Amino acid sequence: MMKYLLSLAMLLPLSVFAQPINTINNPNQPGYQIPSQQRMQTQMLNQQSQQKGMLNQQLQTQTRMQQQHLESQINNNSQRVLDSQINNNSQRMLDSQINNNSQHMLESQQGMRDNSREQMLPNTSGSMLHPSGTPQPNIPLKTMSP
Repeated sequence: MMKYLLSLAMLLPLSVFAQPINTINNPNQPGYQIPSQQRMQTQMLNQQSQQKGMLNQQLQTQTRMQQQHLESQINNNSQRVLDSQINNNSQRMLDSQINNNSQHMLESQQGMRDNSREQMLPNTSGSMLHPSGTPQPNIPLKTMSP
């Protein structure tokens, strides 16, 4: 028995060099995780963060493309409105010019008609015998009978 105690006393100082119990990886402690599960969970978290980054990038790209498309549509529509306004103004100006030209043509035709009528009508201010235009008294003319 003495040998047994002596050998135990000799081994006791060597037990200090033994590994202490790891309380984190103790399966009997609450919150214990199996190392392989922990690795898998870490990998999944890494994948999720990568996928989240990719989705954010795609979202930004899609948003940028939508903004560019909308800006392009707005620019096209604005240009159409400006073009239609310019065309309407041009059409109004042309219509106005046509109306003005038509009025001038009608007025000049009317004036030409009036001038031609004046030239064709006899001068009523004087008689044919007295072209001077001074009025002559009305003297009845005597006719000769046969």
